[in-house]
Amino acid sequence: MKTKILACVAWACAAGAMAAPFPHGDPKIGQKLVADKNCNSCHAQRFGGTGEKIYTRAERRVTTAQKLAAQVSACNANVNAGLFPEEEEHVAAFLNQQYYKFK
Repeated sequence: MKTKILACVAWACAAGAMAAPFPHGDPKIGQKLVADKNCNSCHAQRFGGTGEKIYTRAERRVTTAQKLAAQVSACNANVNAGLFPEEEEHVAAFLNQQYYKFK
């Protein structure tokens, strides 16, 4: 019985991870990183307001989860934010949850 329960839990976790575009990302950690690194200040300089327009504008470059991950990585490199790859995934998970909604 215990083996069956463990097998069901493992299957459910694997199924959920495969469905998510950022399976190891934690949106709460990502939100804190975006705030701590002051990401929206750079976006505000380019797009005005609070900087959130970069995520919601009609002509946005990010149209897939892969492009989101690449853009987070590019921003990290361009501004020398010092994020580790796992932190980039947290940021991407947060941005996806908050704005993009990629499956």
